[in-house]
Amino acid sequence: MRALRVVGLHEDGKSIVCEDPASRTRFLLPADERLRAAARGDITRLGQIEIELESQMRPREIQARIRAGESVEQVASSAGVSVQRVERFAYPVLLERSRTAELAQRAHPIREDGPDVQTLGEVMAHSFGLRGHDYSQATWDSWRGDDGKWVVVLSWKAGRSDNRAHWSFSPGAHGGTVQALDENAEVLLNPNAYRAPRTVRALDPGRDAIIQPTLDSAPEEPVAKVIDAPIAEPEEDVESPLPADEPEEVAEPAPRAKGKKNHPIVPSWEDVLLGVRSQRG
Repeated sequence: MRALRVVGLHEDGKSIVCEDPASRTRFLLPADERLRAAARGDITRLGQIEIELESQMRPREIQARIRAGESVEQVASSAGVSVQRVERFAYPVLLERSRTAELAQRAHPIREDGPDVQTLGEVMAHSFGLRGHDYSQATWDSWRGDDGKWVVVLSWKAGRSDNRAHWSFSPGAHGGTVQALDENAEVLLNPNAYRAPRTVRALDPGRDAIIQPTLDSAPEEPVAKVIDAPIAEPEEDVESPLPADEPEEVAEPAPRAKGKKNHPIVPSWEDVLLGVRSQRG
């Protein structure tokens, strides 16, 4: 590479005159923004100028898209430039997003009666513990929405499913506040309402299974179960025997009126005349 020396400013005032010391050949170098950035040693500005020249997307727009939640790869693909060039402008914005996510974990969730005493991070750690999830494997991120407010997101994997929960973060005194934006966020904010899955105990083959509720599950209303079984038909002309120690009682006949040879008693003439009844038996 041949070295040139600066002679001075061209008469048009827009170019620098340079000269080759060996051949005395002179060159004109445009005195543009790139030259001024190079003279200052401003490498960041030089990278911005390169992106402006090679792409229709300006650096400010790139940073705005990164701040809105896009990844470096997505912006690079849209701008038609390399990932390395986008990273120059994305780096400070990514730091901003990471810092905001950390601040949101210290914020207090909004409840019906006001902000919670616990922070968002404390509630999430407790809620993950109840569900048996590894909270250390969850990741936090944030971005700024179209309304200018920050949105924080918690991402975690449960089994084969990828899950996300979103909150709106409002910085302020004592850490600020967060408010749930979706169902996952609302469920995680109420760990006391969580019910562990009920265990199923298998019975003999061919029979139903009995579901046993755990301590975390609420009791359910009993459900009547109909059992299909053959009903024995009553036998015909079968009398039920009496117990052996209780003989059958036989009713005694009513006493009959006394009389001779079962003939009716005829009153005497004295009884008829005197109007009295004799004492004859």
